[in-house]
Amino acid sequence: MRKSCFLLLLALFSVGPPLVLRAQVKALRFGQVVDGRGHVFTDAVVLVRADRIVAVGAAKDVAIPAGAETIDLTAYTAIPGLIDAHTHMSFYWDRAPGTTPWAQLGTLGPAVTVFLAQENARKALETGVTTVRDLGSFDNMDFALRELINRGAVVGPRMFVAGNGLHISSSPYKVGAIPDAGQCDGVEAVQRVARQQIAAGADWIKMYGSTGSDKDVTGFQTFTYAEMRAAADVAHFAGKRIAIHSYGPDGARDAVRAGTNTVEHAIDIDDATLAAMAKKGIVYVPTVEHNRYYIAHRAEFGYDTAVVRALNGYVAQNFATLKRAVKARVKIAMGSDAVFTGFGENTRELAWFVKAGMTPAQALQTATTTGAEMLGQEKNLGAIAPGYLADLVAVEGDPLRDINAVIDHVKWVMKAGKVGVDKTQNGPPGPR
Repeated sequence: MRKSCFLLLLALFSVGPPLVLRAQVKALRFGQVVDGRGHVFTDAVVLVRADRIVAVGAAKDVAIPAGAETIDLTAYTAIPGLIDAHTHMSFYWDRAPGTTPWAQLGTLGPAVTVFLAQENARKALETGVTTVRDLGSFDNMDFALRELINRGAVVGPRMFVAGNGLHISSSPYKVGAIPDAGQCDGVEAVQRVARQQIAAGADWIKMYGSTGSDKDVTGFQTFTYAEMRAAADVAHFAGKRIAIHSYGPDGARDAVRAGTNTVEHAIDIDDATLAAMAKKGIVYVPTVEHNRYYIAHRAEFGYDTAVVRALNGYVAQNFATLKRAVKARVKIAMGSDAVFTGFGENTRELAWFVKAGMTPAQALQTATTTGAEMLGQEKNLGAIAPGYLADLVAVEGDPLRDINAVIDHVKWVMKAGKVGVDKTQNGPPGPR
């Protein structure tokens, strides 16, 4: 009896993979695949096993295993899952009458906010964004969201998080006052707080190297070069990376000198600094769209005409700097700086890139290959290729001719082999 059972098991395994493994294979049929590595396949097939891509190519060249689940997406073009290089996922506003987003922030409590911020995560995924770098939260809410998404308890993009952003003291001294988790002044304090963020589980260090945020479009440098260098050294020594926020050129210049991995937002960056960024591979995340978002949603935020005028001026300078960065061949990543109701608009920055002189293919790279390289995930993300995580987006139209196919016409999203968005006729929206 034991011998016959053994022979039966041997026979099952000798004729091919176990039935369980066969069932894990998905065959995705697309009209076109833009693989993120310079190849375009027509009448294409992508084979996915569990969370990884195992094959991609023209249908005539890819054999679909017997028993594979076939998903017909031949009406669409596949692109790699998109990477948003700058978000604030835990910044949630419930639209309660009489409230504004910034005034409500922090008043709902961490547990309630994390629960409600699921909406932000879902809306980001619906834009085709399967990965975000989340650059600043508080009360460990970004850590909680990252964990919940990793567990599958929340549907949304995978998150690389920064915890509390490092910032200088900005309030008067009060007896008995306890500094918040990101506050630091001087090299030693910067080192201590940066190490604390890493110990808490931060993937990145975020540093506010200048003023500027919300309706404030000033860009006065805050941290010194020495302090920036201290933060960068702590991050790099720990095998982490650092993003330095600077609305103005001075903070950006010292951030580049200090060894930052990315520069966020900055306008009027001088030619020498742009050249240094291009030479060192430092990534510029301009977030031009972010301030246009504030203008478009000015009623929600309660902004008056003076604020809108200042925001419009900053957008113009931001866009001018972007154009110069494109000409200087600086690496540029798509970052929305999404907050509150900005989730669902995560990819609109791509239109600014095309206006600045990029081709649609180059703009797409900012949200795929460049984003993956920025994260140190170039062997896992940003491409549709064997061995990569199965992050794929189906769009209606040709994204290499019209970037609006990516911005406005996402129909289906797979993250790590699971369908998280389906607006086609293949099935209802939701994970499968």
